[in-house]
Amino acid sequence: MNQSITFCAYDKPGSIGGPVTWLQHLLPALKQRGLDVRCLILFHLGETGPLYEHLTNHGVPCQTTKFNNYTEDNIKWILECLKNEPPQIFVPNLVVPAYYASKWAKKAGIYTIGVSHSDDPFYHAIQKEFIDGSKDFRLSGMVCVSGELEKQLKGSAFANEIAVERIPYGVHVPQEKAKRLDANLKVVYVGRFAEEQKRISEVAKAFCRMTAAIPNTSAVFYGDGPDKGNLESILQTEGEGLPVSIAGSIPSHEIQKKLLEAHVIVLLSDFEGLPISVLEAMACGVVPVCLQMKSGISEQIKQGVTGFVVNDRNDDFLNAIKTLQADHTLWHTMSKNAKQYISENFTMTLCHEHWFNYLSSFKSKKLNIVSVPKLLKLPSVHPDLARADKRRPIIDLVNLLKLRLGLLKHRLYKILNQNKSM
Repeated sequence: MNQSITFCAYDKPGSIGGPVTWLQHLLPALKQRGLDVRCLILFHLGETGPLYEHLTNHGVPCQTTKFNNYTEDNIKWILECLKNEPPQIFVPNLVVPAYYASKWAKKAGIYTIGVSHSDDPFYHAIQKEFIDGSKDFRLSGMVCVSGELEKQLKGSAFANEIAVERIPYGVHVPQEKAKRLDANLKVVYVGRFAEEQKRISEVAKAFCRMTAAIPNTSAVFYGDGPDKGNLESILQTEGEGLPVSIAGSIPSHEIQKKLLEAHVIVLLSDFEGLPISVLEAMACGVVPVCLQMKSGISEQIKQGVTGFVVNDRNDDFLNAIKTLQADHTLWHTMSKNAKQYISENFTMTLCHEHWFNYLSSFKSKKLNIVSVPKLLKLPSVHPDLARADKRRPIIDLVNLLKLRLGLLKHRLYKILNQNKSM
């Protein structure tokens, strides 16, 4: 019997980001390797999205629902799905209600495997709640995408109780490579337009300073996000008359075509896990210039060899771009090195094979029926998970109990009346 695995994910129309791209490729690859893979998808908007469409087009079964207002309702939907089609392994991924549902999945004998995608407060809280926290909610294993995240996980007092594994993302490496035929240097940003983490306004201002100060440079933003308005406002004021533009969101399967037309990719985030956009760009021979951060970047970029790691969004950033614009030979060398480094260390084949081996290491066992409690006893909401963990108000619970008590009284009343009439 094939090992059965159920992943959980969010989706919505136009959804972008590393975790979406990663799942789009990983799940069909695991299916091709003989695993019985399916996905539970909670839609934030609408009834479809790029992840759902890609998976269904590649034969990966999906069960879907609208993301409910309250965590308790999402937990129950997930548990009902697991009860109806119980897997050997459940991967909550980045879905907080799915992590809570893992308590009852684990009680039924299902292995529960978390994923740490980024070095940020959200994933630190996932570790605190579902590895360092109550044993009832403790995961069976945890996959992380970088060495820094692995170090943090293995620093847990309970690390010896879970199967921690570092599995970096992998990307497609095209045969073609970016070319530079003249003095022009095209710089791109690829990702979410967001202030939190991505610092999109600071990136916009840096691109304006760059194109104003360094001849023959241009910049393009690919993506979308909640703070697109801030980006547009800066380009209309500080960027007026400068060669800086917004190209919008590009489907993940088409982004490398655009990257092959670029020369440099820039990422100036406060924190990351292992940014897929940088991996995809390097696979095309696009040279990365990224801000120094703890997780991921040091594993992708060898300073001065495959790219530049800068210390700020101002002078150090501008100096790196000036160097690449002026020195064609250096750009060509670093472009070749970047592509080769990704080819040797971060391919989809390596990532998918590593995941297959890791999941296959969990031995199949007899499962019990997954229970779906009517009332869920959960830990208090962690502040760093609160945006994804909205609990049903106490007043709602009291009213629900009153309603059920009323129904029970009504049934008892009918039974007593029936007995009297006999």
